[in-house]
Amino acid sequence: MPSLAPHPIGAEVPTLFTDPRPFTYRDGELCCDNVPLAHLAKEHGSPLYIYSAAHIRHRFSLFNEAFSDQRHKVCFAVKANSSLAILRMLAKLGAGFDIVSGGELERVRLADESALKDVVFSGCGKQVWEIDAALEANILLFNVESEEELSLLEQRARNLGRRVRFALRVNPNVSASTHSYISTGLREHKFGVDIEKARDIYRAAGLSEWLDPAGVSVHIGSQILDVHAFSDAIRLVARLVLDLKSDGHHIRYIDAGGGLGIGYHDELNSPSFDASNLMQEYAKALKENSSGVFDEATLIIEPGRFIIGQAGALVTRVLFTKQNGAKSFVIVDAAMNDLIRPALYQAHHEIVPISQYCGTDEKAFDVVGPICETADFFARGREMPPLADDDLVALLDAGAYGMSQSSNYNTRVRPAEVLVDANDDGSAKVKLIRRRETLKDLFASEIL
Repeated sequence: MPSLAPHPIGAEVPTLFTDPRPFTYRDGELCCDNVPLAHLAKEHGSPLYIYSAAHIRHRFSLFNEAFSDQRHKVCFAVKANSSLAILRMLAKLGAGFDIVSGGELERVRLADESALKDVVFSGCGKQVWEIDAALEANILLFNVESEEELSLLEQRARNLGRRVRFALRVNPNVSASTHSYISTGLREHKFGVDIEKARDIYRAAGLSEWLDPAGVSVHIGSQILDVHAFSDAIRLVARLVLDLKSDGHHIRYIDAGGGLGIGYHDELNSPSFDASNLMQEYAKALKENSSGVFDEATLIIEPGRFIIGQAGALVTRVLFTKQNGAKSFVIVDAAMNDLIRPALYQAHHEIVPISQYCGTDEKAFDVVGPICETADFFARGREMPPLADDDLVALLDAGAYGMSQSSNYNTRVRPAEVLVDANDDGSAKVKLIRRRETLKDLFASEIL
């Protein structure tokens, strides 16, 4: 699609970097940075993922501003959104990457090979081929999650003749006060090693000529809005780092993980979530509880959702409206295979019509998809304006863990993705960054 001229700006139009979302009504039509979503749906079909490049850049910049007085590296969590175009854009901004698989390592290579030097490799089940690939790529750091993994890492490093930098991911037994599926910092979770055992593990690793105990890592969960959890975790990590330094280890990296949340429940026209304020509180929590250990180390932070979540929306078309007894349904062409968060996490996404509605006769609907599962829903009992067949609606805050968790369940093709890149003059370029799958794509790897 060619560049689009800016639409006339009226009193209802906020600034470009509206906090928290880049999606606003202009002349009664929902837009992403001046570009009407209806135009994009007409051009690329539905369901359709739409992202704001300006918003991504803005959120990324908040980290660099908040930690400008501290040596740091922002390593974007690839699992949140693994689009090659978005990874390339972030790499050009200076981002490193947090990966959890060999496939994600290859994504970083394809997006920007020079960014491999700023990759940290997390995850509790690294396979031999993945470790070897990361060693060959000379990534920044392995975040090791068990003694068994550390032993395997040493073996592979010896075989390849490469001394390897690692950080032990410690489990501080700190509650993140988030959904149980995305909480990772308690002893009953599969992640990391007990922080009380870490000093002995480092001591043993320090005797190996192939292992370089270069850092300490912690990650307590995702969608965290209370920074006190970060304070508690980094305080324990700082205490461990001081102990390790007294043991003679040269700790150059402290990986504080990711997990900073966003305001999913904010209504489009009355947001209460303040990203800049939360970022300042987060930075303060880390710095004030670090016991000075950041002074001689590089701080690694691994945001995903905070950067990309509110930059994206999923546009979907109403197929039918339906009444079953007392229940009213809106059936749309997107489904749980396109966005599984409501079914998997009981997650809330604001759902708004593409054409602005100013009436008052809203009623409660279940917004559901076509998949043959009762779990295929986006909202239950949600107050919505009257909707008719072929109307478009947008599910907001879908930039993180939307497309990256999508599937082909029910033999459904996955959506296309577009990136809207706003210019300073108010115009915007739109780039198709993933074409819609075809049925031929789905069957290409199968053998009869």
